[in-house]
Amino acid sequence: MFSRVLSAVTAGLEARLIWVEADVSQGLPGFSVIGDVNVQVREAEIRVRTALKNSGISLPPRRITVNLAPAGIRKEGTAFDLPMAAAVLASCGELPSGAPESCLVLGELGLDGSLGPVPGILPMVHLAREEGVRRCVVPWENVPEALLAEGMDVIGVRNLQEFLQVCRGKCPRPFSAAGGGAFRIPGKKEGSEGEGSKETGWEEDCDFSELRGQEGLKRAALLAAAGFHNLLLIGPPGSGKTMIARRLPTILPRMTREESLEVTRIYSVAGLLPEGDPLIRRRPFRAPHHSLSPQALAGGGRIPRPGEVTLAHRGVLFLDELPEMARRNLELLRQPLEERKILISRQGGSYSFPADFLFAAAMNPCPCGFYPDMSRCTCTDSQVLRYQRKLSQPLLDRIDICGEALPVSYRELMGDGEKGMDSAGMRALVEEARKIQARRYAGEGILFNSQLSPAQIKKYCRATPRGEKLLELAFGEMGLSPRACHRIRRVARTAADLEGSEVIEARHMGEAISLRSLDKKYWRGI
Repeated sequence: MFSRVLSAVTAGLEARLIWVEADVSQGLPGFSVIGDVNVQVREAEIRVRTALKNSGISLPPRRITVNLAPAGIRKEGTAFDLPMAAAVLASCGELPSGAPESCLVLGELGLDGSLGPVPGILPMVHLAREEGVRRCVVPWENVPEALLAEGMDVIGVRNLQEFLQVCRGKCPRPFSAAGGGAFRIPGKKEGSEGEGSKETGWEEDCDFSELRGQEGLKRAALLAAAGFHNLLLIGPPGSGKTMIARRLPTILPRMTREESLEVTRIYSVAGLLPEGDPLIRRRPFRAPHHSLSPQALAGGGRIPRPGEVTLAHRGVLFLDELPEMARRNLELLRQPLEERKILISRQGGSYSFPADFLFAAAMNPCPCGFYPDMSRCTCTDSQVLRYQRKLSQPLLDRIDICGEALPVSYRELMGDGEKGMDSAGMRALVEEARKIQARRYAGEGILFNSQLSPAQIKKYCRATPRGEKLLELAFGEMGLSPRACHRIRRVARTAADLEGSEVIEARHMGEAISLRSLDKKYWRGI
């Protein structure tokens, strides 16, 4: 007897619908799984058999064939356990004819028949809804995530017996999570926000007001956040570079619901969603160790999973001790910094992952960390040069702002003197500057000053004669590349937007040039 159950699999960040087909026929007893599957899916035979036995169901001594179609798509993971069990039971006559075909079924089976959560629920349920499916059965722990795909009737089950009750129509009313059994969140209307979308305090625990001194670095961070500019912080150990970077998310505007769902889909596929309330509202902040592998940074696997550059999408990617990173990793950053995405090619095809993040990096100017203070620096000239040359010029050209950590006096450190801006005040300035950019670039296909093309720079980055003269002098004396010159104009445009100025004044251009001159100060020998 033949039967089939609808399931799904993720490929990159996208989902594909999969039909789990089962046939029980006469012949030598056996259990075969076919359809381009990996070891995890093949092992489902043992999990399904044992879970059914421990749930009081014995399979007949017949030939059982399970096919996952279409066969041309690679299937990985344990989400096929429950649909395979359902298809086999339907083929054996244990379930009503056609009952499992009417909904999407996902879930991992334990040997005792319990159901465990699986990653990637949100993109799979979202695709099923777009294809006209209106009901899905998922593990209990995955229900809040599945409910983010509005318009889908979500039923959560804890074990195989509860799933059988649902298929047999013995689920007369929806239950709340506290009520036990299979459930749907009661009172949730299509298009409304459920429990998984309740607002839960966006504010971070850290604040820029806690940082004493380093007003120059705070200004650099403000410009970076307002115009979405790449930021490099240079200075000796303990000067506040990491504190600045970790507070960047606190001055970025709150994510829209569309952005939250986009980030949640990424973390769903990566299996990194928080328990309970899966909707991610805070902008991601990723700070991987400098020893991470290229696959961890860019993403990897036969079916690639998101790497750090994708996990930082819509948020901040912070790389501390930048020169200590492997050269291959540094060069991997060039594509996402320029194109805001990363392309991973595999034998089965190419996968495009979003990587639209605010890039922030920190570094010491030399191995000991105290160059150019020759009274404290213990490095030789060759050591300093070798250390600084770890960053290639093409990578430096993609960094808009270089901020330098200056010495802080004891009075500033202890909080004496004028107190700097806090995160709330800085975020208000960022939001206003971004509103100006949104109005200016309506219809242009961009959102931020950092995204301006050379033609758009000529159109929107008009400067006063004094400002133009200042840039001309810097171009000749500093030996700037055309790319660096364009980035100076973009940063100057952001400085003008923070003041609400239509034209780039000389002070705006001078500030942008000073934030590019630091790389020439430290990389004088490159």
